[in-house]
Amino acid sequence: MRVLALVFFSCMISLAQASDEAMQRFTRLSADPVLREQAYAAGQERMLFCGNCHGENGNSKRPYIPNLAEQNPLYLFSAFEKFASGERKDFVMSKLAPNLTLDDRVNIAIYYGQQKLLAHGEPVDAALLQQGEVTFKTICTGCHGVNAEGRDNTPRLAGQPAEYLGKALRRFRDKDPSRAGSVMMSIVADFSDAQISSLAVYLQQLRP
Repeated sequence: MRVLALVFFSCMISLAQASDEAMQRFTRLSADPVLREQAYAAGQERMLFCGNCHGENGNSKRPYIPNLAEQNPLYLFSAFEKFASGERKDFVMSKLAPNLTLDDRVNIAIYYGQQKLLAHGEPVDAALLQQGEVTFKTICTGCHGVNAEGRDNTPRLAGQPAEYLGKALRRFRDKDPSRAGSVMMSIVADFSDAQISSLAVYLQQLRP
């Protein structure tokens, strides 16, 4: 219960960190399909550089890079904000995010959130799937949803590349400074490599 409370508290902090102006824009877009379509078109135009890694349709071109298709737009925007402020660090994103305007960050998040996530065709080991399912249902559903669909301010994990997920989880477990402050560090602190691998494989094939 204590872990779930910490996760919930962390989620609320992430939501609060999105600027008021951006939240107001998201609210207007949610209520107005015309504005939402305009934001989508603007995001499609501005995401050209993003497509080099994440794919024009949000499906990653490399297994160690996350899919953005069907990701929660508010979470994507919040991630942009953290890269722009330096709270999160990445060789590419830390340079790209500060050069995007507020509207750019909102519009790109809207665009990718409406793309279709494509299925992976790799064979899956049944034993790994079962182990990963147990871990996920025991630990992860409180914040990421019963089918890993995510919340407004927490990422969708379903359908993410297993290589990317495994790398991210190991960075949290090993207390990578680029992830400093994340509640995930305490949640996965005792995960074994085998547990991380099975969870990543399970999430890759999961579809809400």
